Amino acid sequence: MAKRVLVKFSGEALAGESGFGIESGILDYIATELKVLVDNGFQVGIVIGGGNFIRGVSASQGGIIRRTSGDYMGMLATIINGVAMQEALEYHGINVRVQSALEIKEVCETYINRRAMRHLEKGRVVIFVAGTGNPFFTTDTAATLRAVEIEAEMIIKATKVDGVYDKDPVKYPDATMLKHISYEQALKDNIKVMDDTAIALAKDNALPIIVCNMFKQGNLLAILKQEESAIYSQVSN
Repeated sequence: MAKRVLVKFSGEALAGESGFGIESGILDYIATELKVLVDNGFQVGIVIGGGNFIRGVSASQGGIIRRTSGDYMGMLATIINGVAMQEALEYHGINVRVQSALEIKEVCETYINRRAMRHLEKGRVVIFVAGTGNPFFTTDTAATLRAVEIEAEMIIKATKVDGVYDKDPVKYPDATMLKHISYEQALKDNIKVMDDTAIALAKDNALPIIVCNMFKQGNLLAILKQEESAIYSQVSN
């Protein structure tokens, strides 16, 4: 049974149907799901994307904003989401620390690996924001990097679908969920579980990637407790 886990979800997940900003009801739901993990003795790290506010790639498409600046804008968006998640978790009585790859000491701690490890050992949730602190790297890659650094036993990519399918389950009712995919298959077949850099980093460090539906209540806990009711796909050796 995994003891330490990193949960990655997109910023869009916080936005709800509007696709922009933060919907408080969804924020509260995610906080309650994460609280259950902490209450059951799991050490939890979190990485949230920033796409509910801005994406570096999209911001730079018009040619006015450079990709580097666009990516830094995206990093700032993840800080907004991280602070919101901190507030929601603290509302439910969970001790939380936000650590940023960019120094913004008035808002949160700067990322220091040993400090993050100590927070986790003390039962605090640690939210890692601002990606890797470098442009041209996604929050998927940042999540994998932080998972490796904190010695997490798995990374959970929490999405809106049950797992990885052989084709789009929205368009094709006969789509089949793939229970297990190798790192090599995910890379070779361009299965977009995470971006290729993130998958390659996970492969190099034998870090399992779990893909699941974050909106199935109790599923995160079921996965970590290895219960038969858990619904997910796994990318590993």
